[in-house]
Amino acid sequence: MTQIFIMVFDGLQPSQVIPELMPRLSAFADSGVRFQKHHPVFPTVTRINAASMVTGRYPGGHGLAANTMVMREMDPGEQFAVLEPGLRRLAEHNGGRVLLSPPLAEILAHYGKQYVAVGVGTSGNAFVHNPHPEFSNGATIHPEFCLPDDLHPEVIRRFGEWPDEEYPNTARVQHAGKIVTDYVMAERRPDVTLFWSSEPDKSQHRDGVNSDLGKQALAMADSEFGRVLDWLDENGRLDETDIIVLSDHGYSTITDVIPIEAMVRDAGFPASGENGVVVAPNGGSVIFYANPPGGATAERLARWLMTQPWCGALLSSGAAGSIAGTLPLELAGGDGERAPDLAMSFAWNHDDNAQGVPGHAFSAGGAPGAGQHGSMSPHELRNTLIAGGPSFKSGMLNDIPSGNVDLAPTVLALLELPGGEHMDGRELSEAFVGGPEQREVDVTSEHHTVRRTVFKRTYHQIIRTSRVGDTQYLDEGEARRD
Repeated sequence: MTQIFIMVFDGLQPSQVIPELMPRLSAFADSGVRFQKHHPVFPTVTRINAASMVTGRYPGGHGLAANTMVMREMDPGEQFAVLEPGLRRLAEHNGGRVLLSPPLAEILAHYGKQYVAVGVGTSGNAFVHNPHPEFSNGATIHPEFCLPDDLHPEVIRRFGEWPDEEYPNTARVQHAGKIVTDYVMAERRPDVTLFWSSEPDKSQHRDGVNSDLGKQALAMADSEFGRVLDWLDENGRLDETDIIVLSDHGYSTITDVIPIEAMVRDAGFPASGENGVVVAPNGGSVIFYANPPGGATAERLARWLMTQPWCGALLSSGAAGSIAGTLPLELAGGDGERAPDLAMSFAWNHDDNAQGVPGHAFSAGGAPGAGQHGSMSPHELRNTLIAGGPSFKSGMLNDIPSGNVDLAPTVLALLELPGGEHMDGRELSEAFVGGPEQREVDVTSEHHTVRRTVFKRTYHQIIRTSRVGDTQYLDEGEARRD
């Protein structure tokens, strides 16, 4: 039976998969399938993309709206950080329920199969891979904890304490890689193994995309990927392993930092009480929760945002009602039980950074010139997907749109298991051996536009989407003022 190895390079851009920066991954990509139009979910931040990967659902379906959000079921007036401590509190509050849709770990366990994730990154990203370990026979391994909990001291006993974080995060990534090969693959032999590298994201946030530090991070991460390939080859398992490589989002360079919460307060929206607004910044995007939900406060806030030069595309949930000038949050798959009232992308442009990498955007945090993500910039809404192995075609450049929501249904299809038909994503069958040719796959594109005049200026936003079958992908979103 074919096994699956998934390698996630946090923040890796497709343009970085070249021999000069990542020789091992570039060679692997040339022999397999490069997905030329791969998409993250919006907001283009890590933890919700991790949840979309493992559930095959957009944020409205899995219930994590962003890295920072509000869990109204717990506290409608509190920012909620999607990190391990908060997610444990959420599980306790909800009788174990964290995600609103089952992740791969649970689906595979139902069929007697196993999913193990080893993650070097944020605790929230790692937690969502196996948030309900009582329903899973798999595991999550992270420097701060393991799921199930009793695995953590065993991993420390066998492999030692985790190294401290550094730039680039070499020691931690290599430590995780050793656990992947020497324990997970060698002993547990799960049907699906996932290895999440915090690089190049960690270094790009500090010094920018393709900075000297960023290039060091790329080289190190590439070398560790090559080491895992060599281990599979030396142990006679390379030819029977399907390998999927992806990233969670693309990248921009910060144009300027907007003190969004202070500005919202100065505009007359209190933090709590009647007509209050909770502001949840997420890098290149911000989501907003009105109290009470929807109604006049959301309308007044949307109108104010449309007058700000840094406000890009602006989406509203169904609960917020019909707000003139906004487009529906469902275009990004974000509407649902835990949806915010408004989701705003900061404005972006195509300008190059100091290293010649295109794409700038405003941000709620960080520093000008550093790397960031979160917005609807096309530079962030294009990320990496590469696949190779016995189930995939060779030497293919796939121009059919795909997305992080397609990972779970594709894994289920490779394992010949049901369940993918109930997800937002689709199985990427055009990349499979014996699958349809690209010309046989129907792709449609749509432009969604809306205008509203506020204080004698017209706010005009445009969102572009692509569709393959029932799966829709967000290509970009922008706003103009006339």
